[in-house]
Amino acid sequence: MATSHSDALVVFGATGDLAHKRIFPALYALAKRGALKLPVIGVAFPEWSIERLHTRVKDSLRHAGGIDDTRALKDFLSRLQYVSGDYNDAATFAALKRALGKSRRPAHYLAIPPSLFATVIRGIGAAGLADGARVIVEKPFGRDLASARSLNAVAHEVFPEKAIFRIDHFLGKEAIMNILYFRFANSFLEPIWNRDHIASVQITLAEKFGVQNRGAFYETAGCLRDVIENHLFEVVALLAMEPPSYRGFEAVHNEKARVFKAMRPVRSTDVVRGQYAGYRTEPGVAKNSDVETFCAMRLFIDTWRWNGVPWYLRSGKCLTETAAEIMVELKPPPQALFADSAPGRGRTNYLRFRLSPRSAIALAARVKRMGKEFVGEQKELYLLEEEPGEEMPYERLLGDAMAGDGALFTREDAVEAAWAVVDPVLKRHARAVPYRRGSWGPGQADILIAHDGAWHNPAAPRATR
Repeated sequence: MATSHSDALVVFGATGDLAHKRIFPALYALAKRGALKLPVIGVAFPEWSIERLHTRVKDSLRHAGGIDDTRALKDFLSRLQYVSGDYNDAATFAALKRALGKSRRPAHYLAIPPSLFATVIRGIGAAGLADGARVIVEKPFGRDLASARSLNAVAHEVFPEKAIFRIDHFLGKEAIMNILYFRFANSFLEPIWNRDHIASVQITLAEKFGVQNRGAFYETAGCLRDVIENHLFEVVALLAMEPPSYRGFEAVHNEKARVFKAMRPVRSTDVVRGQYAGYRTEPGVAKNSDVETFCAMRLFIDTWRWNGVPWYLRSGKCLTETAAEIMVELKPPPQALFADSAPGRGRTNYLRFRLSPRSAIALAARVKRMGKEFVGEQKELYLLEEEPGEEMPYERLLGDAMAGDGALFTREDAVEAAWAVVDPVLKRHARAVPYRRGSWGPGQADILIAHDGAWHNPAAPRATR
């Protein structure tokens, strides 16, 4: 069904960090493609002039890679307006209404702290700015099941579900989108994509850097809330979902939601929480902080396809590499004809998705070495490597939200089902254990996975040929 394109974009939090790092570069990229054809109204508390906002935008673009199209920059800046005011003051939304003028289908982007989501959504509604409009809500959408339900209820006081776009930039990455395409555009995978052939699945999202002066934010989130429950759960859903019954994003949303609902609630024994050495000395961090900067989790999905298959998720800061990978371990052959390929003699065949820093899909198989003996080694066949010219995630997601395309956004029932999985361990868990910077996290994570082997540690990416 065709939907109307938004006729204005309102960015709440226009002077903030997210706008500087992500939103302004994405809008500039849209302008370069000729896809930015509406006014952009920034809203924030500081009393800035439009000239100061222009300076902020230019600084953002220089940090994001530079300004290489002065005509696009001029067009982008000419579309900018600015409204200053307190989000608790009705006068702020009245000023926004005046700035919107004849616009009747604005998209409201909430690039603000989660504590302000409800205040701003209600302010939009009270000012009569919700009819025909959309709202784009930045993650985290809630911090547990109860708060997610509460925020959904507030959002639905003002907007219908089809007008709510819960944004997770991870879903806009080309490598993540390719998981869905690779699974269902190829026929060879389906016969082995089940508990009969897959032994386990690992997903790692590792970062070499720490909280980078965002300690105060991290104290309110932690790795489990910030990465595992949203980014990595979304990847699990794409890997574990059943084939959609028809071609349409609602069908994909239905299958993803079924995966979240089938996830077994996580127990404290399924989780390892770690904290890198020195985290408590970061600005904004409590001296006795128990917030985790590393989390490893064992997960089970109680469906016919996945019953009994363990899923291992981990993410952390100050680790050995900055990389994101999926390792799908296949079961060994039913009969060991060759001694060097028998169970327990190394990693079995696998399918590996490298999501970043350079995306690739690889299939590992054993091949015989030259000579008389039946001795071989495991080799990888690369199926895909990253291509140049990809859209930035925020560029893609902003464009989709303004066009009313909800394919890459998260639905209400999926959000709540995902929180229900981790809700038991958000407050009832063991203390975070320290780990060394530059390591792969605390040793307890190795114990967590030991029954099913060992973690696959992503290596530095291959040099391009």
